[in-house]
Amino acid sequence: MSSPVHLAFGAALRAAATTPSLIEQAQAPAVITLVAGGLALLVVIVGGTPWRLARNGVTIVHEAGHALAAVLVGRRLQGIKLHSDTSGVTVSRGKPEGPGMAFTAMAGYLAPSVLGLLFASLLGADLAGTVLVLIALLLLGVLVMVRNAYGVFTVVASAAVLALVAFVAPVEVQAPFSYLVTWFLLFGGVRPVAELQVKRRRGQARDSDADQLGRLTAVPPVLWVLVFAVATISCLIAGALWLLEPVAA
Repeated sequence: MSSPVHLAFGAALRAAATTPSLIEQAQAPAVITLVAGGLALLVVIVGGTPWRLARNGVTIVHEAGHALAAVLVGRRLQGIKLHSDTSGVTVSRGKPEGPGMAFTAMAGYLAPSVLGLLFASLLGADLAGTVLVLIALLLLGVLVMVRNAYGVFTVVASAAVLALVAFVAPVEVQAPFSYLVTWFLLFGGVRPVAELQVKRRRGQARDSDADQLGRLTAVPPVLWVLVFAVATISCLIAGALWLLEPVAA
C-alpha cells in the first residue's frame, strides 16, 4: 500500500539531486512564476470540479498540520481520515483542554499557508528539488496515519502525480511544478477560511476548528476566523514577494 509513496519519495530525492538551477533552465524564472501563479489562482477562484479535486491537497496539508501540532505538544496521534467531500478529521488522545489542545486545533487552517510560505522561501533560494522532497515526506507521514480507504486513495494518487513529475517528466518541468504547488498552497490556504465563515453563518459548521477554539479559549469563534484570515493572507503576501522577485528584477 505504501509503495507508491515510497516511489514518490525516491523520485523526489532523485529530483533534488538532478534538478538544475532556475538560471540554467530554458524557461525564465519570471515566466515560470507568472504562469504557475495564474493557473493556481484560476483553480482557486473559479472553483467547480478543478477546485474540488485540488482541494483534497489542501485537506491533506490541513490534517497534517493538526497531526504535527498534536505530536509537538505531546498528544498521542490516533489517526487521520480524509473524506470525499474534501473534509477531514485528525484524532489525537490527550488532555481535552489547555494550550496544547488549542494549538492542535489552530494548526489546521494555518498549515497550507505556512507550508506555502516555506516552499516560497526555498524557491527563492533556488531549491525547487527540496520542495519535492518535502512534499514526499508529508505524503509519507500522512499515509502512515491515514485510517480510511478514501484517505489512502487520495494520498497514493497525490504520490503518483509526484512520482510522474520526478521520474517521467523532463527536469525542466520539476521547478514549474514546485512553483505551481507553492502558489496553490498560498492561494488555497485563504479560500477555506472564507468558506468556513460562510458555513458558520449558515449553521453548517458548529464543530469547526474555530468553534472548538472558541470553547477552549473563551475567544469568540468569529475572532478565530479573523485570525485565520489575517495569518493566511499575510503568508500569501510574504510568499508572493519571494516568488515574484524574479519578475521585479
